[in-house]
Amino acid sequence: MKSFFEWFKASTKVKRWILLILFGIVLVCYGIAKILVSEEITFFELGKTIVIFVVGFISIVVSVVFIQKRSLEIIIEANNTSTEKGKKAQLNIKSLIFNKKVYEEGPKVVVIGGGKGLNTVIEGFKKYTNNITAIVTMSDYGNISTDSRRALDTLPLKDIKDSIIAMSDKDELMRKLMNLNFRNERLIGLNFGDIYLTAMNEIYGNISEAIAKSTEVLNINGKVIPVTLDEITICAELADGTTIKQKDRIPEVVAEKVEKINRIYIAPSNCRPAAGVIEAIEDADVIIIGPGSLYTNVLPNLLVKNVSKAIRDSKAMKFYISNIMTEPGQTDNYDLSEHFRAIKEHVGTDIIDYCLADTGEVVPEYIRKYNKEGADLVEIDNKKLSNYNIKIIQRNMSSIKDGRVRHNPEVIAATIIEMICNDLKFHDMQNNTEYLLLQSVLKEQKKLIAQNEKRLVKVSKKPSLKNKKTHDAKKKSKFNEKYMDRISSIKNTEKKIAENRKLAKEIEKMENTKRESLNKNKNKQ
Repeated sequence: MKSFFEWFKASTKVKRWILLILFGIVLVCYGIAKILVSEEITFFELGKTIVIFVVGFISIVVSVVFIQKRSLEIIIEANNTSTEKGKKAQLNIKSLIFNKKVYEEGPKVVVIGGGKGLNTVIEGFKKYTNNITAIVTMSDYGNISTDSRRALDTLPLKDIKDSIIAMSDKDELMRKLMNLNFRNERLIGLNFGDIYLTAMNEIYGNISEAIAKSTEVLNINGKVIPVTLDEITICAELADGTTIKQKDRIPEVVAEKVEKINRIYIAPSNCRPAAGVIEAIEDADVIIIGPGSLYTNVLPNLLVKNVSKAIRDSKAMKFYISNIMTEPGQTDNYDLSEHFRAIKEHVGTDIIDYCLADTGEVVPEYIRKYNKEGADLVEIDNKKLSNYNIKIIQRNMSSIKDGRVRHNPEVIAATIIEMICNDLKFHDMQNNTEYLLLQSVLKEQKKLIAQNEKRLVKVSKKPSLKNKKTHDAKKKSKFNEKYMDRISSIKNTEKKIAENRKLAKEIEKMENTKRESLNKNKNKQ
């Protein structure tokens, strides 16, 4: 009873809406009663009665909407940890999106990878939660350093800086700041991001802690952790036994040799994960692997000691975000099952529960553009995929940005958040603050996605791009063309050899017949 009367306190701000509901009920009842008791009614009185009824009905609807809105605010306020002069701060529904304390109660998301793919996922999820941890590789050891890196003697921090930019609320401004190259004579050639992280490293004496503190100073919506602080080199072994020990040269050598990658490995093989990596994975609600270069951005992170084991043992929902296009020199002519096969051969099974794949509705003009560069759509080969215990979720998640096919961060985040909400609902947690917040933001994001899709005129993918049976109608990648030329040449040579052998046998048979005939004639004579 006490909790019931608390709803009538001045601080709840619901009494006005309750009174408005009662007022609306009175008007509705009056309107209905007027119609029922009147034996005759003029057109004017009928119009007046209808207006009274409509006003009453609208009052009820508006009151119910505002009571629900205020109820959500009260729930958030009850769980809010922010303070205002020692007291809990009062919130309104519009402020929820910008309330970082509320967002810190969101799902714990761990994103593993590198490059633009990882940052795309971060951009989508920062609208729902601040509990984002990006685990990225620092794998540029041995590559040509920039002037700034050589001058400051810094570690390869490009992926770290890019992830910090992606997590920022003001990512464009942060991008300009972190990538700023000074023009001042005394600082010419130096990069602000390198200087800043070098300064933080000198303060804390540890690059991992320096990066963690940097995100606090820059007010970033999450954490960025290097997968390892050991100096690692990403190496590739090709099918013909060739070994490549420089990450940037892998695609180039693969294209020159026309040989597929047999395996990828890191040197040293026993490098240790950085502080916080395993803990973040163990504590995660969602683990997302990819998208990105399979052999140079995704797999190297999983090969670091104990990382794949921690993912396997985690109770989190585990997602793999499939690439939309194949990558020349790495995944030429790879279907989705080939990506799974590569992951399985390198780190085993049970590290992926779900795979988010594109429906392939990419504008043909862009497909042709990628074909010229040696890339193609990643096919969803359902027959082979049935061999893997992974649930495939297909969404139209492609978008065009700067003339390139990119993943749509909003679609990726909305799809995974919806699955989280369904899981919370399954566990009867609809009144949970996290659920209410996620549902509220998800609803708004879905509206925006729908509006954007209406603006974009998508052309349905042709059957030739979807069906392997009509593979001849589909443009081959450069790798595949070279590879098929070699196979075709071998087949033609073998065919000619077989034909020559057959002809030789026939000639030999004719000569034997001729000899036998001559011998018979000699015997008769």
